[in-house]
Amino acid sequence: MGKAELDVVGIGNAIVDVIGQVDDAFLAEHDLPKGAMILIDEPRANALYSLMGPAVEISGGSAGNTIAGLASLGARAAYIGKVKKDQLGQIFAHDIRAVGVRFETEMATEGPATARSLILVTPDAHRTMNTFLGACVDLGPEDVDPALIANAAVTYLEGYLFDPPRAKAAFRKAVEIAHGAGRRVSLSLSDSFCVERYRDEFRDFVANGVDILFANEAEITALYETTSFDEALQTVRDKCEIACLTRSEHGSVIVAGDEVHVVDPEPLDTALVDTTGAGDLYAAGFLHGFTAGRDLPTAGRIASIAAAEVIGHYGARPRVPLVDLVADRLGD
Repeated sequence: MGKAELDVVGIGNAIVDVIGQVDDAFLAEHDLPKGAMILIDEPRANALYSLMGPAVEISGGSAGNTIAGLASLGARAAYIGKVKKDQLGQIFAHDIRAVGVRFETEMATEGPATARSLILVTPDAHRTMNTFLGACVDLGPEDVDPALIANAAVTYLEGYLFDPPRAKAAFRKAVEIAHGAGRRVSLSLSDSFCVERYRDEFRDFVANGVDILFANEAEITALYETTSFDEALQTVRDKCEIACLTRSEHGSVIVAGDEVHVVDPEPLDTALVDTTGAGDLYAAGFLHGFTAGRDLPTAGRIASIAAAEVIGHYGARPRVPLVDLVADRLGD
């Protein structure tokens, strides 16, 4: 195995986030489960958008946010995701390239429009996502560049891609290439509802294809059908090389075989504004630390710093250079 030219390549749903504020009554009135990620069709997306108040449009998608975070940390990063050659598609491509990410996936010229996620933020900073996948569903194995995967230390996959069947096939191709090149594969479980839809497939994938797993408390307990976080932790510890388990205001736990590292949450510089992207940026921070050769506790600290920055403002991508923020906090 030669030295990797890239630190991380991400594969995910290329989505433009539309972020707006609502109250709990709005969620109840429109039958929207608080905190969930719901897949919707284009008519539903248009209807909800018309009901929202003022909104902010920001390029997003779970893995896209992680890769943008990695670039902000100074990592060498690339992204694979499908957009259409339309207005939102051009915005997405411009935004991710502008932060220093390599993005070469061919744009679709026909078929569904570029994906968008209507993110409804309640006063307690929780977000409910209503996602029209659009062009994302057309991501397939042909979009996976073998050279790109083989030359990345880690290939990072988002669990949301378990919904579109062709994207799942792209996952499997990427895993085969990465492991064939002696590289690592990382997966974010993304959402507990997604885990419940594909629990058996996720369990098999984690045990047989994943080296580094990211999950929050709800996702990991859903995966192993338990209400006990500790029980889920004990179950996952021999399923993959490293499991990074986040617990919101209680920080995170990093498990690697017999090692267990409890990582405190990073103190916030501002009030909690929007939890959108917290898990995505946690993954960015950890993967940056890991690929830079940091020990697991330090990688976890970097993850917490990155997550704390993004929840202090609207939007799921950092507003300040994370490389400087991390250097300041760690005293590097």
